Amino acid sequence: MSRFKNSVIKVVRSVPKGYVASYGQIAVIIGLPRAALQVGWVLSSCGNDGITPWWRVVNKDGVITIKNSKYSANLQKKLLEKDGIFVTKDMKVNIKKHRFNPSDSVLSYISDQENGYIEGLEERFKI
Repeated sequence: MSRFKNSVIKVVRSVPKGYVASYGQIAVIIGLPRAALQVGWVLSSCGNDGITPWWRVVNKDGVITIKNSKYSANLQKKLLEKDGIFVTKDMKVNIKKHRFNPSDSVLSYISDQENGYIEGLEERFKI
């Protein structure tokens, strides 16, 4: 598994029941703020592994925008509602109310696990 994919999965697994995060928020947390689309690709490849709550990730406006052949927006809505999050007919959640704010310990854990990852990307891409 790539370090990027591993980082995305770690962050998504830390989103507790009753909360959501946006694709961009996940990207920012792992240190790659322009990788929101790639976060979506990682989650679509995870499938329903039974451990990664992919349904807790929505777009920046709180809208379910899933476009996956295996999993539908209705399935994501159902799973979010099971988590206690109200989803409107327009497939939108109140992201201000339910936004995941990672604790310092979560951020520290993720950065400790990926020590040197960001620096390696900076060197590789000369950024």
